Amino acid sequence: MTTHVDGIAPHGGHLINRLASEAERQEFLAQGDQLPRVQLDERAISDLQMIAIGGFSPLMGFMEQADYEQVVTEMRLVNGTVWSIPITLSVSQEQADPIKEGNWVRLDDAEGRFIGVLELTQKYHYNKAHEVLNVYGTDDIKHPGVKVVYDQGAVNLAGPVWLLQRDPHPLFPQYQIDPLFSRAKFKELGWQTIVGFQTRNPIHRAHEYIQKCALETVDGLFLHPLVGATKSDDIPADVRMRCYEIMLEHYFPQDRVMLAINPSAMRYAGPREAIFHALIRKNYGCTHFIVGRDHAGVGDYYGTYDAQKIFDQFEPQELGIQPMKFEHAFYCTRTQQMATTKTSPSKLEERIHLSGTKVREMLRRGELPPPQFSRPEVAAELAKAMQVPVA
Repeated sequence: MTTHVDGIAPHGGHLINRLASEAERQEFLAQGDQLPRVQLDERAISDLQMIAIGGFSPLMGFMEQADYEQVVTEMRLVNGTVWSIPITLSVSQEQADPIKEGNWVRLDDAEGRFIGVLELTQKYHYNKAHEVLNVYGTDDIKHPGVKVVYDQGAVNLAGPVWLLQRDPHPLFPQYQIDPLFSRAKFKELGWQTIVGFQTRNPIHRAHEYIQKCALETVDGLFLHPLVGATKSDDIPADVRMRCYEIMLEHYFPQDRVMLAINPSAMRYAGPREAIFHALIRKNYGCTHFIVGRDHAGVGDYYGTYDAQKIFDQFEPQELGIQPMKFEHAFYCTRTQQMATTKTSPSKLEERIHLSGTKVREMLRRGELPPPQFSRPEVAAELAKAMQVPVA
């Protein structure tokens, strides 16, 4: 692995910074009322922020057509750098027509606040069916990632971006640790090997088990829950974060774990998103990344371990971060502990498998998940959040 002044090198060699300086910010603000405007949705705002803070290094903006097409078909940028998810800003034909290439574009949030600037270098049409079949492996509109693509505009606006200012997260300001600062913190702590963990679900015993297995072999664990846009039926981010705080207080060595938020939006792209999530954690300074069962999957669109197999398509030095692959963990009633098929002699009937869906169903019935699946404090927090009276 390539070393860097702050440990592992960011993807592409250096950490991108697209945060406007104070002078640049004032200059942009002075021009704001004269610029054509594009209003960003929640995902586009997340993408703008991630580009600006270096989380999407080496990207400096929304993808031009050559990079976009290469990523969709080959999972690489034009220069050969591995990249698995297209990062684009899509607008309607009516929005795109009056905006001229070479001009500045004002980027607004949902409330109309001026938050960023795009230097429009290119606008282009793209093939939605081609994108979804390659990126998501399906054109089923029931897939949440596919639906986003089909619902968005027909024209992509491309070019470098600037974020006017980095505001504290409205819910989790204390956990907003951007790549520059996570890298500095790892160095301060003396951590040379750091394993990242991605989740959009509340933590359960299977998560805890694989996190601690990984922690046995590295200096530190970087718990990095995603707090950007997710499906409407996913557990809200504030609930998930409270569950992590409970776990860190009671069940983890606090000097070897760092909790921070990942501002990204979920794509639900399964294998391709596993690569994407690994590269993001590399930019945050992680040397290793946990890949479990059906990483970033949804429904039955992907094979159980497809997200692990995809890493074998690339040379280790191309990725620059080491995947740590774990089988599906369960509670073994024979050995009375968490295990996988690699470590447990149990038969199927001796294994307790519970999914997040089953947990939500139990809570709606007024039942607490058993301690074999969820720590009691976490189960109680979930019940409270769902406003379910538990017997």
